Amino acid sequence: MLVDLTPLRESPAFARLWIGSSVANIGSQVTIVAVGLHIYQITGSTFAVSLVALWSLGPMIVAGLLGGALADRYDRRLVALITALLAWASIGTMTLIAFVGVELTWPYYALAAVNAASATILGATRGAILPRLLLPQTLPAAAALNGITMGLSVTVGPAVAGVLVATVGVPWTYLLDVVLFTAAFVGIVGLPSITPEGSRAAPVLQSMRDSMRFLRQAPNVRSTFVYDIIAMTFGSPRVVFPAAGALILGGGPITVGALTASFAIGALVCSLLSGKLGNVRYQGRAVTIAIAVHGLCIALFGLVLLVSTLTLGLGLTVPATELTEPRIVAIVLAGLALAGSGAADNVSSIFRTTILQTAAPDEVRGRMQGIFFVVVAGGPRVGDLFAGALATAAAIWAPPLFGGLVVIALMVFLARLRPGFQRYDAHAPHP
Repeated sequence: MLVDLTPLRESPAFARLWIGSSVANIGSQVTIVAVGLHIYQITGSTFAVSLVALWSLGPMIVAGLLGGALADRYDRRLVALITALLAWASIGTMTLIAFVGVELTWPYYALAAVNAASATILGATRGAILPRLLLPQTLPAAAALNGITMGLSVTVGPAVAGVLVATVGVPWTYLLDVVLFTAAFVGIVGLPSITPEGSRAAPVLQSMRDSMRFLRQAPNVRSTFVYDIIAMTFGSPRVVFPAAGALILGGGPITVGALTASFAIGALVCSLLSGKLGNVRYQGRAVTIAIAVHGLCIALFGLVLLVSTLTLGLGLTVPATELTEPRIVAIVLAGLALAGSGAADNVSSIFRTTILQTAAPDEVRGRMQGIFFVVVAGGPRVGDLFAGALATAAAIWAPPLFGGLVVIALMVFLARLRPGFQRYDAHAPHP
């Protein structure tokens, strides 16, 4: 039942990369929560928090396509190192202007966009590197270990961010990421030179067109992207957390950190108990079921917010004044729902990652990983826009409740419309 540690034992290079990424990702999650809280402090607007997504989305899409092409043409270790330096510099600059006391929102939007674009290229390159460090049969275990990394970072990072923002302030919270991100360089520098196998990709623009041509002919790879876009667009209500913590659940920044950490705790526990997932044969079917469960849990989170709003005695109207005392029962129920969604999302992520890494050949793997990270990182940002707009137009509880139900409905629809993905066989992978 417990997680398979074989990849760490068999590949010291993977072990160094995994440890470095684990530490650096904690800092990244600290900054993600801190930026949202900082923008909310400056503006008092949930929609303004969601605009972080709008600023980042375009650069991330370009970075994913460009980064994947670079990873299929040049030494992947060098590409990873350069983009890690750029990501580190953007966080350092954000820390500096926060200490100076800049209250304009656009510099934080812009720097968050630079950081997101750099992280997308770095993630795509790292994803293309892993199959070169490990045997194919250990890739599901590696994906589960990366799930532990994400679960740990999203558990510890937001909780730390909430406490630090509430106690020492935003600038010192940003500074923690600057320190922790240096661990990423340890894992990257220790890698061997990794050049793409076979013929190198064409020049960047032609390479990007070639990747789209491959994707049109790869229905299983394409399905992993479509399914994740659905889950993240309609099932990622994180932008409502600041308002929920301030107006409905109480507790302010600490509640925001707890809600975000709950999602990650579910993912972390799931990864720790992932030993049997490597035996699942029909991985497309597993992805579909996992995303449907994710949607159900997100809808339950929205239901908790709805009931909590009604118990305030104002009908469906959110109070105008902040709650000073946390509503413990509601926070616990919301956390349990988010933990369930995190566990389900982690199962989906493990199988989507495995399908992509085993079905895509090495000469296009960097570009497919680039698209993968555009979807993984860009999907939640589209979800931020959806949740921010719906929360502004309707109510704070509306995005998770309605969005979760949409996810369930679309999974049922796609299972009937595209039965081929449900029959994807891990014993005979094909794109």
